Amino acid sequence: MSGEFEVTHPISFISKLFMVDNAADDWRIAMTSERMFFICLEILVCAIHPIPGNYTFTWTARLAFSYTPSKTDADVDIILSIPMFLRLYLIARVMLLHSKLFTDASSRSIGALNKINFNTRFVMKTLMTICPGTVLLVFTISLWIIAAWTVRACERYHDNMDITSNFLGAMWLISITFLTIGYGDMVPNTYCGKGVCLLTGIMGAGCTALVVAVVAKKLELTKAEKHVHNFMMDTQLTKRTAVPFAHLEMLFFTFQVKNTAANVLRETWLIYKNTKLVRKMDHAKVRKHQRKFLQAIHQ
Repeated sequence: MSGEFEVTHPISFISKLFMVDNAADDWRIAMTSERMFFICLEILVCAIHPIPGNYTFTWTARLAFSYTPSKTDADVDIILSIPMFLRLYLIARVMLLHSKLFTDASSRSIGALNKINFNTRFVMKTLMTICPGTVLLVFTISLWIIAAWTVRACERYHDNMDITSNFLGAMWLISITFLTIGYGDMVPNTYCGKGVCLLTGIMGAGCTALVVAVVAKKLELTKAEKHVHNFMMDTQLTKRTAVPFAHLEMLFFTFQVKNTAANVLRETWLIYKNTKLVRKMDHAKVRKHQRKFLQAIHQ
């Protein structure tokens, strides 16, 4: 009962928070099918524990290099001990509950205004943004140790040469599998060890991709460095194109002055023509040309 209380206590706390936030009267309103599934899954994970006593079963496998069958008596505890690593999800919950983003009221308020859910995924994204190298290093070392212990536990009943059943040998097998090298000097004999090596290879490929992304991000210029770089490039471009642009600007200015002078002379001649060389002066036409004359001067 104590273990079940420890498991369901955070769920009941979350349900109470849901009731307060939504002004609900019954806690069962917060119990959706998805939440009930995760509650049952969490109880199942935390309920796995080795059985007191000495119980064995017959474990049959085929040796890797000789392909001969191997049959031995193994403890039942090996089946129940390996799934206990699923309880490591509690570390993520502790990180969430002790995170400053989760405990700070101002950050929670800003997150609520922006519709951000403060969960484990958000905390992990924040850590990957702040210290990606440390997170990847801790995750890789932890994965190596757990996978090496699991391989050692799976292979110790069928490893007559004491290769993978040794912890350091298992660490070597996990490391070369994680790095996708695969020398072939060590191979697992059981399906349990093969499955662990398969998952290790998949996680190694993912971590390698994350390392490449982190290194590429570190090699990028910062915002200030980008401004300085763009300013230097603009300065060099201006120096290269200063003489041609100045020449074009001078030509355009000369053409504009000549065009303005021609317009002034034309309107002056038309004003003189419509005032002095006609028998009857058309005042509307004169005002029109005078208007164009002023526009040509101020152009």
